[in-house]
Amino acid sequence: MLAKILIKRKIPPDVQKQLLPMLTQLRKKVVAQPGYISGETLRNFEDPEDYLVISTWRSVENWQAWLNSPERKALHREIEELLPTPTQYSIYLLGEF
Repeated sequence: MLAKILIKRKIPPDVQKQLLPMLTQLRKKVVAQPGYISGETLRNFEDPEDYLVISTWRSVENWQAWLNSPERKALHREIEELLPTPTQYSIYLLGEF
């Protein structure tokens, strides 16, 4: 069953210049992952520090394999060090219920 993953981050202006290249690197790696279909990054109009990434995966298992991969975890640790609050993840399923 297809899965949509919502990833929310607060990115203060003082770290955006340093953090955005890391997020770009993460994005380049994710497109090569089994089960990855697509993704988009959105910034909240009313709160420019509020970012939302929406990615689509063939299955929750594909997403979890990427989430738990050593490659992603290493880059994620560097990203988290720059954020004032932890990244939030939500999984939504698409399809028949």
